[in-house]
Amino acid sequence: MKKITAVLIGAGDRGANAYASYAINNPGTIQFIAVAEKNDEKRRHFQEMHHIPDEMAFSSWDDLFAQGRLADAILICTNENYHYEPAKKAMEQGYHILLEKPITQEPVTSVEIGDMAADYDKVFMLCYVLRYTPFFTEIKRVLEEGTIGTLKTIVHCENTGIAHFSHSYVRGMFSKEENAGPMILSKCCHDMDILNWLTESHCVRLSSFSTPTYFSAENAPEGAPLRCTDGCPYSDSCYFYAPKMYSVPRSGFNVDMISIDTSPEGKMKALESGPFGRCVYHCDNDVVDTQVINMKYENGVTVAFSMTAYSEECYRTIKLTGTKGEIEGNLEKNEFVVKDFATGRHDTIQVSTVLDRHSGGDYFIMTDFIKLVREGKTGGRTSTKGAVDSHVMCFAAEKSRKEDREIDLEEYKEELRSEIEK
Repeated sequence: MKKITAVLIGAGDRGANAYASYAINNPGTIQFIAVAEKNDEKRRHFQEMHHIPDEMAFSSWDDLFAQGRLADAILICTNENYHYEPAKKAMEQGYHILLEKPITQEPVTSVEIGDMAADYDKVFMLCYVLRYTPFFTEIKRVLEEGTIGTLKTIVHCENTGIAHFSHSYVRGMFSKEENAGPMILSKCCHDMDILNWLTESHCVRLSSFSTPTYFSAENAPEGAPLRCTDGCPYSDSCYFYAPKMYSVPRSGFNVDMISIDTSPEGKMKALESGPFGRCVYHCDNDVVDTQVINMKYENGVTVAFSMTAYSEECYRTIKLTGTKGEIEGNLEKNEFVVKDFATGRHDTIQVSTVLDRHSGGDYFIMTDFIKLVREGKTGGRTSTKGAVDSHVMCFAAEKSRKEDREIDLEEYKEELRSEIEK
């Protein structure tokens, strides 16, 4: 099979490490021939890793698109508020597209891109990597075999992990809604998608609640400076003390993400001047740190979803109940138990996976994307058209928690379509 060519827009952690690293680990499948990244250090690092010449490295996607179509495929891995324009231009130039989730950070533009993708004659996939994990693939198989009878309820929990949350959603790029959209979208839109996939139905009504964020100035210890590196008197006792936090590996948390230079000196320099050295109680974050959603599906299934920052480990758990049995599982352990009511039998299913993030999801979505591009097919397990429903659910959940009322999903979709027509 021929090697496909690709360009990358956004050489951050997801673009450079989660997806583009596939080319290095699987030579002969895909080759990155160009990159657009505004950060000089990240762009040069990506060039070196993939042997990209200077004339094919751009500081903006406008400069890249000005060259015309350069490759078979494009991976768009910019921040959420910079998905809309690159996605439209990539379609105009005829690229096969892999778009990092979410589609966009706004409801109307998400629906608009979804509608455009539905009529696009090339691959247009959203990075909903949970569908590609062996864990959820196996659970889906058990459900389809009817092992637990008719599905009745799901309880799904996203335990974000306190280290990961403080890095990404307090100090980092997802800390403000204006930059990355609401927390439930930026972190949990693919949780909504996996629920839709498992239920094989559509959510019709939902309600959502949250609590005020704990990471605010009113909860700062007395005398805590604006930056951890400014002589914090709580350096020995504070879990979030940056020099310590970015030196000790923790669940779901890469301590080297703050700098290309991962030496102790390089990381300390980044903490002294960059956003990750700030005191977590003196940041400008405004996203929620807990949120629950109750959902009713068209086929009668009810779902309770919970997202919390306050867990030591970073993991997802799920429980599905049916008329003949139940399933309980932990994604990070790659294990679930199937319980049969009639026989009392408990079968533990240990799912094997590749050594990759998202329990293999990052690896397998790249495998599928490359296969589809090679074969000249469209669709894929995470088509952007199907992803629109999960986005609408997230935006509806935000509307519900802010307005303190239940939301009818069909009515809400009609509101969004009316906005598009305007």
